[in-house]
Amino acid sequence: MSMVEGTKKKVLFVATVDYHFKSFHLPYLKWFKEQGWEVHIAANGNLELPFVSKKYNIPIQRSPFHVKNIGAFKELKAIIDENNYSIIHCHTPMGGVLGRLAARQARKSGTKVIYTAHGFHFCKGAPLVNWLLYYPIERLLASYTDCLITINSEDYELAKRHRFKAGSIDHVYGVGVDLEKFQPVDRIRKNVLRRVEDFNTNNIMMFYAAEFNKNKNQQFLLKALALIKEDVPNAMLLLAGEGVLLDECRQLANELGLVDKVEFLGLRDDIEMLLRISDIAVASSLREGLPVNVMEAMACGLPIIATENRGHKELIVTNENGWILQHDDLDGFSTKMKELANNEYVRNRLGKMSRSLMESKYGIDTVLDQKIEIYSRYMQAEGERKWAVQ
Repeated sequence: MSMVEGTKKKVLFVATVDYHFKSFHLPYLKWFKEQGWEVHIAANGNLELPFVSKKYNIPIQRSPFHVKNIGAFKELKAIIDENNYSIIHCHTPMGGVLGRLAARQARKSGTKVIYTAHGFHFCKGAPLVNWLLYYPIERLLASYTDCLITINSEDYELAKRHRFKAGSIDHVYGVGVDLEKFQPVDRIRKNVLRRVEDFNTNNIMMFYAAEFNKNKNQQFLLKALALIKEDVPNAMLLLAGEGVLLDECRQLANELGLVDKVEFLGLRDDIEMLLRISDIAVASSLREGLPVNVMEAMACGLPIIATENRGHKELIVTNENGWILQHDDLDGFSTKMKELANNEYVRNRLGKMSRSLMESKYGIDTVLDQKIEIYSRYMQAEGERKWAVQ
């Protein structure tokens, strides 16, 4: 047996930050390891991740204009040139840009490059600057992509309609939700959990987990809650997450007289528990690909009130598992908050449909099967590639 034949096959996952893999991709890393492959990670950060043979901490930055991305590109290219990867799977905007550029030479030797677009920055309703900056980049880089994976119908149709020149364009149902971990609980169990966590069992709790930034738009939720604080005095808003606008949101809550009606929970690793004690999920973001926070809430059987964007429209069916409102419709949003807060029957009806929609196609097992089918296309040609490299 030659050295090339005896070498373990390698896959490289690339993203801007390493917690992206901890949050969304551990089942896929595990699957590759179970197939006997070496799993490598290249991203910014020092997290220890399971199922990983090698991890490279490289200084990828979110901003495409950050000077450190030049050094990150050089490091990433050196890693790719050294390791003779069979498959490289890129995630996040800058992980996708740097990964595909760094892999251009490797593709000539047979390396297959996959890119998952977790929501194009250019989309219906996006600012013109997004189309001017991100559209040409993604269109160009599609030529260096063997498989472009989209996670919502709008992005899939856009890539097809604009004839992105990737080897193939696929649509998968996001990253998958663990339907065993995220499950509904009945009212008795919900109240028990609330007592354990020191929350009032009589409150109507609305939950949103997201980074505090301009896109996630938590200020909208605070303003909507302020409109119903007198009519629904037991309404509570739970906000999990950190970010640059956290202090600004705290100040706004004070100004709106919501000090005793909003809990700023910080960064949490017990989202499933917080969803179980909640009655309603709310989502206010301006742009989403296919939001995991909404899918997890749906898996826990919660009705959803959300602002309009392509990701929310993919998941929420009006009057079936919730409602979608315009970004400037504070009155409409607060009216739906009040309606759900005052009607347990409607909450339960919509929540059951949320769970049913998740079970239909968004569970981790379903999405893993979709990804395995894609990965298998490129694994099957592995023997031919090895001989070609030799």
